[in-house]
Amino acid sequence: MTTIAILGNGRVGAGLADALSRAGHQVSVADRTPGSAAAAIAASLVVVNATPGAGSLERLSALREPLRGRILIDVANATIDGPDGLPADLMYQGSSLAERLQAALPDTQVVKTLNTMLHSVMTAPASLDQPPTAFLSGADPAAKRTVRGLLGDLGWRPEWITDLGGIETARATEAAILFVPHVIRSGGFAPFAVSIAR
Repeated sequence: MTTIAILGNGRVGAGLADALSRAGHQVSVADRTPGSAAAAIAASLVVVNATPGAGSLERLSALREPLRGRILIDVANATIDGPDGLPADLMYQGSSLAERLQAALPDTQVVKTLNTMLHSVMTAPASLDQPPTAFLSGADPAAKRTVRGLLGDLGWRPEWITDLGGIETARATEAAILFVPHVIRSGGFAPFAVSIAR
């Protein structure tokens, strides 16, 4: 059992909290109540950033001390939305949200994953007709091993998980969000994920 704090209680955060709880982990979900995030983090070894990506850096930078020594799983994408509310561009050109978070939180082990799919696939990867891919980006091997284990608890088979290397590789997976509006416009709001075929 792992103690996990989920920052963000929207569809992504709620879905992950439910699935991880059902897998036997002790999960607390932070809301916007003052002190809620710090309290949830204090009781947890792993923290999941499921907050809206555009505001994640500011929000988590303010939690630098509580996040010290924690593993931070970043599943968010920081985008500039178009008139239709769908992602139109990346906030951090030539970088990524994950890299910015790691720079702002040097004593926290940031691992990027689960950001290349519709939220429902995060907790039900086997629901797709073809195997999806979950990518890992991060500097610390031990932190990535922990995240691999949690992905397994969410239904991700080992062969569906690809370790891309350091946190700088997150800029590639975060750029994949730019596929999303086009995929949705062409095929509707149906579950999908990026998949690497070999």
